[in-house]
Amino acid sequence: MSLGWLARWHALWGARHNVNEQRWVMLDVETSGLNARQDRLLAIAAIALHVDWSKKTLRVALADSFEVVLRQESGSSKDNILLHGIGVHAQRSGMLPTQALGAFAEFAGNSPLLAFHAAFDQTVINRHMRQVLGTRLPNPWLDIDHLCAVTFDSVRARALDDWMKHFGIECAVRHQAAADTLAECELLQRIWPKVAAQCNQWRDVQRLAAGHRWMARSG
Repeated sequence: MSLGWLARWHALWGARHNVNEQRWVMLDVETSGLNARQDRLLAIAAIALHVDWSKKTLRVALADSFEVVLRQESGSSKDNILLHGIGVHAQRSGMLPTQALGAFAEFAGNSPLLAFHAAFDQTVINRHMRQVLGTRLPNPWLDIDHLCAVTFDSVRARALDDWMKHFGIECAVRHQAAADTLAECELLQRIWPKVAAQCNQWRDVQRLAAGHRWMARSG
């Protein structure tokens, strides 16, 4: 795979402030363990969300989605495989990391990246980007757990399962990246009316989510 996409990608970002406010990307990763600074990235799944700020609507764009398994030299542990369902054969026959991460960077474009407990996903992806491609994603990241906390501050929920239970969201196969990503998209849709009531652009959403840190210090 030619890395010409890398030059196009950085050109797209320009001064690294050219954020696509109308297309967000919700993502989830599967890893060989829970240590974001050491464990291997096995898979990435992502779904785009299209935002119409004039109408204050947010739509899940299933046709605008991405999923990849990264090739591994050896499979992860049996317990780990039982959790996410990506077997040894699938891991060893996945896409080369250079191609997989390049393809994900192209899919992400200049869209904001969203995830539940996003710090984990961000650390894992950027660590592998640096190792494989010598760079990292310049995209802004946002933790939807923080948005949930500030818009539904009376709900005592911490894990994704807690929020799914609160809103009655069902997940086809929990701990499978594509299914988890879809559940996270639905979670964002549930809280969207309260987000949209307070926000008129992407920066407003960032400020709203940042209110979670103030709540944590004050609590």
